[in-house]
Amino acid sequence: MTWRHALMIDPAASGADLTDFTATFSDVDPAGPVLSLGELSAQRGDGVFESIGVVDGHPQDVTAHLERLAHSARLCDLPRPHLGQWRAAVHVVAERCPAGESVIKLVLSRGVDRGPAPTAWVTATAAPDFTRVRRDGVRVVTLDRGIDSDASARAPWLLLGAKTLSYAVNMAAIREAHRRGADDAVFVSSDGIVLEAPTASVILRFGDRFVTPEPAAGILHGTTQLSLFAFLAARGFEVGYERVSVDRLQRAESGWLVSSVRLAAPIARVDDHPIPVDAALTASFNDHLLSPRG
Repeated sequence: MTWRHALMIDPAASGADLTDFTATFSDVDPAGPVLSLGELSAQRGDGVFESIGVVDGHPQDVTAHLERLAHSARLCDLPRPHLGQWRAAVHVVAERCPAGESVIKLVLSRGVDRGPAPTAWVTATAAPDFTRVRRDGVRVVTLDRGIDSDASARAPWLLLGAKTLSYAVNMAAIREAHRRGADDAVFVSSDGIVLEAPTASVILRFGDRFVTPEPAAGILHGTTQLSLFAFLAARGFEVGYERVSVDRLQRAESGWLVSSVRLAAPIARVDDHPIPVDAALTASFNDHLLSPRG
């Protein structure tokens, strides 16, 4: 991606009684030197982030993203972000986005070791063109995440429910999927429970019931998944959180990988098992996700 806009934030204390945050924002050249060589987000991936979809200048599901940013910060022992300040920053950058689809990225880093902390910034760029995968779907392979489904409760220091900057494993999983002739991956626990994709949540259909793996298994609670569950519930469908086995994933009537920027991509194949693609329902999902909300 080529970043078009970047805004550094001087983080306000979470309880600060402020309404005008203009003086805490600094425009920076997204192509220029900005971060210190000692920045821990670059050295260790020690920070958290959110990616917000923008449609025709409107940032989507902002409240849900900010609440998850605060949740990730808490899990990582980072200072609680002032959500009003971050919301203001999102809207400043969103106003600069052109027509069409863009993506805003929020980053909260631990900063510089033994230096000023934290470091925070917001960037915006044009979103990739996901027209084909939204229409035709993705082939996925299941990959062992190397943890059992109870690891999050037993070892919270693994930060399994936080959206951290440490994405090397996620990107390695996508490269492995490509080596196996697939487009993407779905992580499964060592005891055979479906978790999530490297950059997306999983939604599956069984009859008139739509399910997603329960967040208690140590996965991110997807903002796009929440929006689609509200959309489905309003239309009379049953939605729920369940422990889903790999065998059940392979037998789903339909399935989707859903995320803030790619939106809803139907799953066309899981390992060697074809999955029916519901083109009409997928189109309605993406129409909803492209409409202004949040």
